[in-house]
Amino acid sequence: MADKMTLIMFSGEMDKALAAFNLAIGAASIGMEVSMFFTFWGLNVIKKNEGPIRSKGMMRKLVNLMNRGGAKRLGLSKFHMFGMGKWMMGKLMKETKAPSVQELLTIAHQAGVKFIACTTSMGIMGIGKEAFVPEVDSYAGVATYLADARDGRINLFI
Repeated sequence: MADKMTLIMFSGEMDKALAAFNLAIGAASIGMEVSMFFTFWGLNVIKKNEGPIRSKGMMRKLVNLMNRGGAKRLGLSKFHMFGMGKWMMGKLMKETKAPSVQELLTIAHQAGVKFIACTTSMGIMGIGKEAFVPEVDSYAGVATYLADARDGRINLFI
């Protein structure tokens, strides 16, 4: 087995994204090859914070209107309380000088973590490559993830 870690990022929630990036950065810092495969709601983590998402068809437009995404827009998985919980968590993170999801995304990419956006989920949701941050390294399907995971020592689903 290679000294490799793969992570499937299925969740689009702030606290889960924080945990995923911390794990990825930790693994990269000890020399592991790390890839993060973003699928379904996890795609929200790597969407741009600004600008509209263009999609075809009424249902896809509606999904993307309700599910805008972007690292700055992620809610909490528990105690979201219409955004109040996220605000409180943000204050606590600033007090302790903990990096934001956006900052962790940048740190992870600089540490060599590879970001892969799931093309199957993109197709279902009608999301094009232009909707994502420039740190996304590639766009691929599940076969790419499985090829990485088969050789990996650690495989996580968040």
